[in-house]
Amino acid sequence: MNFNRAVIKVGSALVAPDNNGCSGKYILAIARFITECQQAGKEIIIVSSGSVAAGRQLIKHGSPVPSIPTKQAMASVGQMKMMANWQRFFDVPCSQLLITHGDLKDRQRYINIKNTLRILLENGVIPIVNENDTVATDELKVGDNDNLAALVALVSEADCLFILSDIDGVYDQDPRENPKARLLPEIHEITAEIHAMAGTTNNVIATGGMKTKIQAAEKAVENGIETYILNGSRSEVFQQILKGENPGTHFSAKQAATKARKHWLKHTLKSSGKVHLDAGAVHAVVNEGASLLPSGVSQVDGDFVAGESVDIIDAHSKKPIAKGICQYSQRDLLRIMGCNSEQIITLLGCCPSKVIIHRDDMVVL
Repeated sequence: MNFNRAVIKVGSALVAPDNNGCSGKYILAIARFITECQQAGKEIIIVSSGSVAAGRQLIKHGSPVPSIPTKQAMASVGQMKMMANWQRFFDVPCSQLLITHGDLKDRQRYINIKNTLRILLENGVIPIVNENDTVATDELKVGDNDNLAALVALVSEADCLFILSDIDGVYDQDPRENPKARLLPEIHEITAEIHAMAGTTNNVIATGGMKTKIQAAEKAVENGIETYILNGSRSEVFQQILKGENPGTHFSAKQAATKARKHWLKHTLKSSGKVHLDAGAVHAVVNEGASLLPSGVSQVDGDFVAGESVDIIDAHSKKPIAKGICQYSQRDLLRIMGCNSEQIITLLGCCPSKVIIHRDDMVVL
């Protein structure tokens, strides 16, 4: 298992098989795999479909394709069933995160999701993420949990993404129509031909098919995240993964996740301000790999909001030493600079973060 943090996407067909509410039929083996990963020191985030499928039998509907309000009602009641179903297979606590595309587009909410996931993992909690189907509109929906899983992998800085469904992986032809179709164990580049191989789902309770899985893989590998499409209905698949084998389709990351993120921070993000540090903070950031605390900030320039990138300046030499994503706006940072982290809540009335820039959101130049 050559990863430190993984996002595992579990499809509706595994959470609520047979279109008859939640079941442990496939979840038990997946939960056992997650527990073994945790015991090996790995961090796991679950992106789980299935709330609509779990609530389908509890809300009256007169058609095979329910209306949007009916599906939202199904999701509302089904989410409780789905979470209870997951929690019963773990001895450690699980947490629920319901998010929309609007949450991921908004800088402050993006930072809040990132911080929440970070703290949950630090405390040994298993985050379980799903789209907030009860409130999401078409404009705010990611639309499918395959792509949501890729976005969660980016937010959480995972280095591996497992997409679990009831299919073995990517085939060169549709295996439902051609029994001689060949499974592709390795895909090193997602070409137009690979996209053309993607069909649609035949599962009435699912929102994605192979098309969305390949889209998700493309997002992930571009950002250095190794991605696998696997058949989660076969328990032996998880033992193969634990042995370092590939029982499905593996999409090769173009570069290491850490390297990809550092490159993005250094070369792609445009800085909106400058934060000047005293000598002690410069030493901690450059030589000790520390996060930036408010006590080390001596001056703030520019007009930026929380979630924007800033240059980190050595106040003595006037030279940039690092670059990172700031947890606070310029206005709030001016009020707390030079202070102890414990004073933030007194000065601002709240404390979104005890650090100004977390070491994971920083690149030393």
